[in-house]
Amino acid sequence: MSKHPLFGSLISTSVVLLALSQPSWAESENIDADGFKNPLQSIEFNLDPNRHEFERATIDALHISDPLEQWNRRVYHFNYRFDQWVFLPVVKGYTKVTPSFARKGVSNFFSNLGEIPTLANSILQLKGQRAMETTARILFNTILGVGGLWDPATKMGLKKNNEDFGQTLGYYGVPNGPYLMLPFLGPSNVRDTTGLVADFSLETSVNWLNMGEESRRNPEIYGLEIIDQRYITELRYGQLNSPFEYEKIRYAYTKSRDLKIAR
Repeated sequence: MSKHPLFGSLISTSVVLLALSQPSWAESENIDADGFKNPLQSIEFNLDPNRHEFERATIDALHISDPLEQWNRRVYHFNYRFDQWVFLPVVKGYTKVTPSFARKGVSNFFSNLGEIPTLANSILQLKGQRAMETTARILFNTILGVGGLWDPATKMGLKKNNEDFGQTLGYYGVPNGPYLMLPFLGPSNVRDTTGLVADFSLETSVNWLNMGEESRRNPEIYGLEIIDQRYITELRYGQLNSPFEYEKIRYAYTKSRDLKIAR
């Protein structure tokens, strides 16, 4: 039940705009009807290094390794539709039938479970201070916070850290690999997707508070966590309101992961 990097860092930048499904420039032969195929092909840039350094730097910034771009864009558009038609209506219903204090408790509970991969990866990265802080948070929130329903550790000045196995791999020099857009989960890359699987396996194996076993017996627990993660993510697909949202989200995700690894 590890949190995908999308929810932890980038989670964050939203993506496609419904209004762009029939944009004014969609008549270009290089653009699909949804407006997201390759908007860069419809714009000419002057790359003279002496006159347009800004334009050149902007284009270079968009050049993230993305050999699966055609597939990724389709998944991106699917995620947008799923969010609008399924995810957000479910979250809206969740907020209507669940009081705010209960929603906060659910978020705290899953956040406490997510401390397990953070602790393990802090140790793997030899970040002693971060490992001790995370250990203290787990103990205080589990004992004083009644299994993690409350978060007394934050009030005590113990800040929450976020480490995952994708960051651990990056810490030891493993490159990003090709960019990936995962169904439902959003932006990732080969390295971070490997880390996501490793963190999930760790969390279920540790079976903290017996949640690994309970989740296998009651799959609806996973469903509740997914709803909670979407609930606490404020940004919405299309919020960037730009025909270049795919490029922006790809760049923002990649650079935010680089910054997290460098911390």
